[in-house]
Amino acid sequence: AKKLIDEARVKGGWVVLQNCHLAPSWMKSLEKICEDLVAGEGEAHNRFRLWMTSYPSKDFPMTILQNAVKMTNEPPRGIQANIKRALSVQPLCDDDFFDKCALSVQPL
Repeated sequence: AKKLIDEARVKGGWVVLQNCHLAPSWMKSLEKICEDLVAGEGEAHNRFRLWMTSYPSKDFPMTILQNAVKMTNEPPRGIQANIKRALSVQPLCDDDFFDKCALSVQPL
């Protein structure tokens, strides 16, 4: 992950670190990386973006949260509303997504 972050910082690009709460042992390293970015250590490309996803976790560094733009996503109440929402977002709401699928379904 550090290598990808360093490459994207220099060349430009997006890095997404998903489920950060599952890597508590790496949080100190991530905190150092983010501190260096905030401190301006090494010029960051103007198209560099670092996204992180996490469930609430006591191990997630507070300094990252304090220096980041935060977004939340709360599911709608009820199973029917939740299913409607899941089926109305890309790519599931796009018929071409299913038409372009190269896999064929084999009957049992």
